[in-house]
Amino acid sequence: MKTPVWVLLVLLPSIATVAENTSPKFDVAEAERFAGLALACVAKEYPNKIAHVLNSDADVAPPHKLTPAFYGCYDWHSSVHGHWLLARLARKFPEAGFAKPAREALRKNLTAENLKKEAAYLREKGRANFERPYGLAWLLQLMAELREWDDPAAKEMLAHLRPLEDAALERLTTWLPKLSHPVRVGEHAQTAFALGLMLDYARSSGNESFAKLLTERARKFYLADKNCPMAYEPSGEDFLSPCLAEADAMRRVLAPPEFSSWLKDFIPQIPATAKGDWLPVAVSPDPSDPKLAHLDGLNLSRAWMLEGIISALPADDARRPALIRAAEAHRRAGLAAITGTHYEGGHWLGSFAVYLVSERGLRKPRPGREANREAPVISN
Repeated sequence: MKTPVWVLLVLLPSIATVAENTSPKFDVAEAERFAGLALACVAKEYPNKIAHVLNSDADVAPPHKLTPAFYGCYDWHSSVHGHWLLARLARKFPEAGFAKPAREALRKNLTAENLKKEAAYLREKGRANFERPYGLAWLLQLMAELREWDDPAAKEMLAHLRPLEDAALERLTTWLPKLSHPVRVGEHAQTAFALGLMLDYARSSGNESFAKLLTERARKFYLADKNCPMAYEPSGEDFLSPCLAEADAMRRVLAPPEFSSWLKDFIPQIPATAKGDWLPVAVSPDPSDPKLAHLDGLNLSRAWMLEGIISALPADDARRPALIRAAEAHRRAGLAAITGTHYEGGHWLGSFAVYLVSERGLRKPRPGREANREAPVISN
């Protein structure tokens, strides 16, 4: 027997209240914990996994020589979003004890000289697919954060980053029109997650031509999709959900009524009841394994993708209670897994946590979160 819609509408406020009350609070103490993870790795060169094409003997060099701004945190993309984390938290908590060392770390690495070398590295022969699209999407997210930060040092770093920003945009605008099919994996090559980050950047920066390209690509790739196979998720090394990431991208592209209808066809498994077990949380079998630790990040990214989907649905949508319960379960599991015990997860999970708890991908923060939260205007 189906629960009448009117019952769900009555229950919805109480379900949302429970969700708010069970969410870990994001305050300066929690921010300090995540900032500490990034501060411990943005200047930590080794261990390092280089995704590097050698053009000659001259390319045999340590990471700090090859990419002098983003050489820490195990790999280039983790270094980039580690810098984003520091900018995000220093911007939101300017008086916190970690704000000064965060700003110093940013200024030390994001110099004009370092970033000219980064841009030159990206433009070298054989590197057309370097960090494409994941790392480049996070780079644009860093640009958006600095651009929205009303701070003289942020503006200076933004200017230093522009050669690398230009190189990344050239790479992406050349590649996307040629991409015939989306990449639907649960790791770095996934198209949907990157499209979401890049769309937020394009709209935040006022880059209308890039936003148009991204919107057109998303519609081409995903508009006709139906019956996403949620039962096949997750794969054993996923840190992104192929199905939820696609929905989170499309809620940025479609008007709310169109998105609501599209979602019904795309993920028909979402129950119209307050059930929370329709999407079980993932459990990493070994957080010390670099690939198996991905499942801890999957819980975090699922949580923010679910919140993004919720944000685009009408208040009376019968699917909201189930989505809310799933989002909160994944939030709790993901945040609990960030202990810093293992560098394999510690070098990147803090960025995922901050993206979630600071609601970076949402146009408006959810009501009831911390009172000093600013609302990032980055989505349509």
